[in-house]
Amino acid sequence: MTTSLFSNLNLPAAALTNLAQMGYEQMTPIQQQSLPLVLSGRDLIAQAQTGSGKTAAFGIGMLETLNPRLFAVQGLVLCPTRELAGQVAGELRKLARYLDNIKIITLCGGQPIGPQIGSLEHGAHIVVGTPGRLRDHLRKETLKLDRLSMLVLDEADRMLDMGFEEDIRFIIGATPAKRQTLLFSATYPEQIESISAAYQYDPVRVSIDTQHDDSTIEQKVWYCDSKHKAAAVAAVLQHFAPEAAIIFCNTKQGCNDMANALRDYDLKSLSLHGDLEQRERDQVLIRFSNGSSRYLLATDVAARGLDIDAVDLVINADLPQDPAVYTHRVGRTGRAGRKGIAICLCGERDKHRLQRIEALQSQPIIAIDNLPTATPDRNPAPAEMTTLCIAGGRKDKLRAGDILGALTRAGGIDAKQIGKIDITDHACYVAVHRRIAADALEQLKLGKIKGRTFRARRI
Repeated sequence: MTTSLFSNLNLPAAALTNLAQMGYEQMTPIQQQSLPLVLSGRDLIAQAQTGSGKTAAFGIGMLETLNPRLFAVQGLVLCPTRELAGQVAGELRKLARYLDNIKIITLCGGQPIGPQIGSLEHGAHIVVGTPGRLRDHLRKETLKLDRLSMLVLDEADRMLDMGFEEDIRFIIGATPAKRQTLLFSATYPEQIESISAAYQYDPVRVSIDTQHDDSTIEQKVWYCDSKHKAAAVAAVLQHFAPEAAIIFCNTKQGCNDMANALRDYDLKSLSLHGDLEQRERDQVLIRFSNGSSRYLLATDVAARGLDIDAVDLVINADLPQDPAVYTHRVGRTGRAGRKGIAICLCGERDKHRLQRIEALQSQPIIAIDNLPTATPDRNPAPAEMTTLCIAGGRKDKLRAGDILGALTRAGGIDAKQIGKIDITDHACYVAVHRRIAADALEQLKLGKIKGRTFRARRI
């Protein structure tokens, strides 16, 4: 194609109108290369990093294959983590707004299986899930894939890294032989080639350069003693004063220790790691993405698949063993045309890891001079937003417009002081300016939403 406009694709007018309302006019490189192939029914291997727009690349094509009158699973998306599955499902719901009565459900571990079985009994058009839980449903025969027309493996390399190959092959074995199979991956290890050879028919391969653009991401290394990492992280945060920063640690304990150490500098952070329950993970991600918390401490569960564009700064408090992981971490900043900064902390024992990262990038990472010593009195202002939680969600038929209306009706809160609204199955989260949080909470407690009273609290 010679143009990157969505309007040049062979899509229904209603679909194009919906894309325009979502702000989708120009296709990203991965969308431009893959969407025409997806729409033509070809099998595809697409190599692109997180944040490249790949969900829309396969989602738009998947929706075009659906028969809305057939309440059977016609599209299946496999994801490595619950977070990514939730984000993919949310994006698909937005893309599907031009279609009537399209049901999209998520099937992930860490959640009760009973309600999932109930949702499947009522029928679904698209299922998004993690391999382990999908295999559980197939074994229980609560998930039927005999009418499947499109299968997507999203971040396939990450799923293989996590040991899901056997589950993936089991799931694919339960799908019809005649189907369209799309494989999205940031890297292309031998296992990917093996799965493609076994389950795809004459696939087309497209690839988007995953090297980071020096014009958008400034990468630096600070050599420091490993015993003083917390002080170094605090100094970086105080010096660069980011609106949003992700600090990567290699272990869950490392995240917890760093969070405790940063409190000594009056730097409050959230932690994301595998020990959190799903509700806790949801709340952490929502609070960070809606601007209620500036700093997120994370293990590599957050390095891939998180839909958070406005991250100004990434700090590698621990350098990863695998240089490719560094690439994914750094890719969390400098997205959507924004500029970002990535800082590595490197001790004497970490230099061999740094050398492998530099070899992968084919260029050295420039060292920075020591920054001013961190002190509690030099911190940036608290996050501008705070989050209110309403004890009712998608299962209660609540929508973002209902929450906005409840806050702004008759002498209520100015809409300009209301930020992002996130809705899960059983809760709604709304970001409001910190200075009016008490008033907004009182209005939610005393008022009604869709004629009903819901509990609300500040988190």
